[in-house]
Amino acid sequence: MLDELRDLYQEVILDHGRAPRNHGRPPASDREAEGYNPLCGDMLTLYLRLDDEGHITEAAFEGKGCAVSIASASLMTEVVKGRSPAEAERLFENFHGLCTEDEFHPTSETAADADALERLRVFTGIRQFPIRVKCATLAWHTLRAALHEERHASTE
Repeated sequence: MLDELRDLYQEVILDHGRAPRNHGRPPASDREAEGYNPLCGDMLTLYLRLDDEGHITEAAFEGKGCAVSIASASLMTEVVKGRSPAEAERLFENFHGLCTEDEFHPTSETAADADALERLRVFTGIRQFPIRVKCATLAWHTLRAALHEERHASTE
């Protein structure tokens, strides 16, 4: 059963890596940041649009990188839409824990967070490969930079 789950997770990552969702520059954005992972050369530009209440209505990216980096950006852009910056930050913290902690426990119990984390669990195995954690979290560091209206993010 564990091998089947691992295979499913790998398939989801490969699918998003080959056919990323929300890939490309959107017609309009009001926040933008560039992310770079110097260890493996992953690079991306994240575009966000926030509505009048401050919720993320658009999230898209351009860039190049390994399958893990692209898949993470793809899934991230799907799960942050509709969230406030504070909710996106909380999701970043949970995602980072999911990728790095053997005994991961989410910091939030909201249904929306639980649903998003369930979708992001495909990255659970990444903690076995510490060098790949930076690939998986690059898009998230870039999201944080864009939300804080900073132009650049790095995994260093």
